Amino acid sequence: QVQLVESGGGLVQAGGSLRLSCDVSGVALSNYAVAWFRQNPGKEREFIATIGMNTGITNYRASVKGRFTIARDNGKNTVYLLMNSLKPEDTADYYCAADRFGRGFASEYAYDTWGQGTQVTVSS
Repeated sequence: QVQLVESGGGLVQAGGSLRLSCDVSGVALSNYAVAWFRQNPGKEREFIATIGMNTGITNYRASVKGRFTIARDNGKNTVYLLMNSLKPEDTADYYCAADRFGRGFASEYAYDTWGQGTQVTVSS
């Protein structure tokens, strides 16, 4: 059974940094794409970034380009989201998700396995 567990969230001041981790168990990720999404209560889930575990090809939401970096460690079956220059509007619950077909789409419907999320709060 595939499981994704996020960690690394917390409270940070604007301009600060956080590193989120997504630890995956139950499957080798070599053909997958793994993405990060975020969501606030009452709002739609937003795509943040995705990475092909084989190719390393990445795709980002426009508003996080240059501030966030998605990275993978295939040996550890882990995907990271490095977040710099954080803004209050980055506050949300952050989720990682896996697509076994490795498509790297921005749509949440392409991802069939999700973690429970980790909360990020950026204070002004």
